[in-house]
Amino acid sequence: MDRRSFVVGSAATAAFLASEPGFAQDAYPSRAITFINPFPPGGAADVVARPFAASLEPFIKQPVVIETKAGAAGQVGGQFAAAAKPDGYTLLVHIVSISGFAEVDKLFGREPKFTRADFIPIARFTEGPMVLIVNDQQPHKTLKELVDDAKKRPDELIFSSSGLYGALHLPAALFMKAAGVKMRHLPTNGGGPALTAILGNNAQVLVSSVAAAMPHIRSGKARALACFSTKRAASLPDVPTLKELGYDVEFSLWVGLFAPKGTPDAVVTRIRQETGKAVATEQFTKAIQNIGDVVAYLDQPDFAKFWDEDAKRVEAAVQSIGKV
Repeated sequence: MDRRSFVVGSAATAAFLASEPGFAQDAYPSRAITFINPFPPGGAADVVARPFAASLEPFIKQPVVIETKAGAAGQVGGQFAAAAKPDGYTLLVHIVSISGFAEVDKLFGREPKFTRADFIPIARFTEGPMVLIVNDQQPHKTLKELVDDAKKRPDELIFSSSGLYGALHLPAALFMKAAGVKMRHLPTNGGGPALTAILGNNAQVLVSSVAAAMPHIRSGKARALACFSTKRAASLPDVPTLKELGYDVEFSLWVGLFAPKGTPDAVVTRIRQETGKAVATEQFTKAIQNIGDVVAYLDQPDFAKFWDEDAKRVEAAVQSIGKV
């Protein structure tokens, strides 16, 4: 057999073997999937990602691992996921603040570490109102009492957040601007540490997701004074909205799933299909109800449209606050 015949024959044999089930490329997913959580445990992304991962595993028949990459109000995890191999095995669970990081970098004349274009939006899991809380060591029973106190003692009351320009800082800053008050800022590296700060009285005020704050509101360790929603939260029917109280401020916190840019269409489609099934399970919906949040599932086309519109609001909030 001459060399040319051997090469042609070998190529044909390889093609045939590749077409056989035993030799075909492994179907996705063939191993564990990692969800990057860009915040410490206990924050809004974490409390949604964990029940979602547990609900997803039976459908994909592979383990789903939560890997924490916290720092810089969620930027560290976002940057890590943006640079990950786009094969569907590293996905990002992030929140509303993902939309504002590039705008913050522009504000300070920096090259953005990543932009929205570095991700493919897969699905939105939840969307819920933010709630302003004080700890049980504070005398404030109403928002008016808090505002009056803050005006008498500018820069004495301390509010904690998940980090500069993060999802907990932005609504707090918008509220302070609308109310004409000044409080000192204690930035932390996530919603969990921000809650720890207020519960330990290292801070007195926090704007949190309802989901993360609810256990502490129920236990009496935190007191809810106002919600940042258009209407009262179903889980907090006695808590007025800021708009009811005369402040034109609205802000919601959503949690979504993202894949790095360049992830193959077939992989994205599979993730979407299984995500839809997992979110619809009783296991997931009950878990979200138990933390006082709301399932607000959007599949990719609707989520992409929502993300475009929501990003404009977040970028406007960053511009409104300016350099801090």
